[in-house]
Amino acid sequence: MAALFLVISTPRPERSSEVAARRQSFWPWIGAYEASGVCKHIYARVGRGAVALFDVEDNAELHRILNEWADIIPAEFEVYSLVDVEATRKLLAAQVEAHKGA
Repeated sequence: MAALFLVISTPRPERSSEVAARRQSFWPWIGAYEASGVCKHIYARVGRGAVALFDVEDNAELHRILNEWADIIPAEFEVYSLVDVEATRKLLAAQVEAHKGA
């Protein structure tokens, strides 16, 4: 079963001009993950950094991707595990039904 993760990157505070070439290589790299459906969305942040939504098989796959990312652009990552909206609706409906019977 796949898992959704929101990832927010904050690159190290290096001079933009010093990392411009590496930053250019990021987009083709992440593009391959977009093409495969693993990266559902990617947006550049104002200034520097990015926000991405990944649909991966498990934590190990996300860990590998984030290590690849950090090799291209050294950064800190905030990672949020997400729940699919349909799964949330089912959970809430089950809770409502359980509460009716109580």
